[in-house]
Amino acid sequence: MNFGEQLAKEYLIGQGLKFVEANYRMRFGEIDLIMEDGKFLVFVEVKYRTSKRWGTPLEQVTPAKMAKIKLVAGAYLQRYPRYPGAVPYVRFDVIGISPAGAGYIFNWVKGAFE
Repeated sequence: MNFGEQLAKEYLIGQGLKFVEANYRMRFGEIDLIMEDGKFLVFVEVKYRTSKRWGTPLEQVTPAKMAKIKLVAGAYLQRYPRYPGAVPYVRFDVIGISPAGAGYIFNWVKGAFE
């Protein structure tokens, strides 16, 4: 888990989410964090940027990246059914992190894409 992902994990736990897994990889993509938020299984894309030179962290999540995340999430749900006999509620979140003074700015978008 890289620095940005660790920051995001700690932030989300502080917001009441439960950590499930980090860096779930398949040959065609990766999900940075998998968390639980009540009845939702949340697939989180983390973007940490020290500069806005190439855009904001959230602007870095392209449609192609979203498609890969969805594909990996589908594979994860098939491989690790968390709710036998039922389809879990699923949400795709993006969290952008930027340094600000002695701390960080967290821009958390719940349900960023379907």
